[in-house]
Amino acid sequence: MTNALRLGTRRSKLAMAQSGQIAEAVRRITGRPVELVEITTYGDTSREHLAQIGGTGVFVTALRDALVSGDVDFAVHSLKDLPTTQPDELVLAAIPVREDPRDVLIARDGLPFERLPDGARVGTGSPRRMAQLNAYARNHGLRIETVPIRGNIDTRIGFVRSGELDAVVLAAAGLSRIGRTAEVTEFLPVDIILPAPGQGALAVECAASNTALIASLAELDDPYTRAAVTAERSLLAALEAGCSAPVGALADVLADGQSAVTEMRLRGVVGSPDGSSLVQLSTTGPVPASHEGIEALGRELASEMLAKGAAGLMGERAR
Repeated sequence: MTNALRLGTRRSKLAMAQSGQIAEAVRRITGRPVELVEITTYGDTSREHLAQIGGTGVFVTALRDALVSGDVDFAVHSLKDLPTTQPDELVLAAIPVREDPRDVLIARDGLPFERLPDGARVGTGSPRRMAQLNAYARNHGLRIETVPIRGNIDTRIGFVRSGELDAVVLAAAGLSRIGRTAEVTEFLPVDIILPAPGQGALAVECAASNTALIASLAELDDPYTRAAVTAERSLLAALEAGCSAPVGALADVLADGQSAVTEMRLRGVVGSPDGSSLVQLSTTGPVPASHEGIEALGRELASEMLAKGAAGLMGERAR
């Protein structure tokens, strides 16, 4: 009997769902069974808010330790949780096609954001979301209170169902992967709130020495998604910001009629949590021919944002 491949995953319902989808794809590609190995990370056990515990790496370190030790053969991460520095002994073998990168609102009485009651309490665990929601509310004469929350999808939606909060903001991709988009009140346009760098994308990681597995996993890779998230993560890295910093970024790769990528647009935002100050810039140009060129695009936009005062708005700096 063919030995099973061991896939390391966090224990949450969402992590198990997205890892299960990758496991099924890997079974089809390799013809080998795939066993899910549940791993508890520091981010799963800590009750502190991400801004307090640093954010960067708290959901992935234990998975990476299991890869290095050989306890699992590969791991699936939400890409937005990955630190921007890649360990030499590990490789991102595949970044599959990205899900919807937008954020969504789940509100009481099915209300869209602009019709929330005066002083509405809106829950989110993300300083990035807080900054942009508060800025939008200020600019449109709305009054909201952003409330820091933690917990899985059920817990967060439960705050609305119980009446403790008027609304919560979540990632569209997570709800899609567990089949709960019907509960969405409003898909928030990226003109209102830019997603976290890499939001909606998954990362499939394995040991750099496992060349046979790398070759198999590479069949899951989507070059357009990889190019987009590379630019976004390069921006994040150049800002020296952790994943709990109030930084949003989104790259769009634009194709011609023959599906050849010809252009990339990269947008970035940094804001103070209360929304009183935002630095929001974008750049558009031909798609760089190399990984290094794509990273350079992110660094260039970050440099422009820093020149406009972005550094002073980031509460969480990389350590």
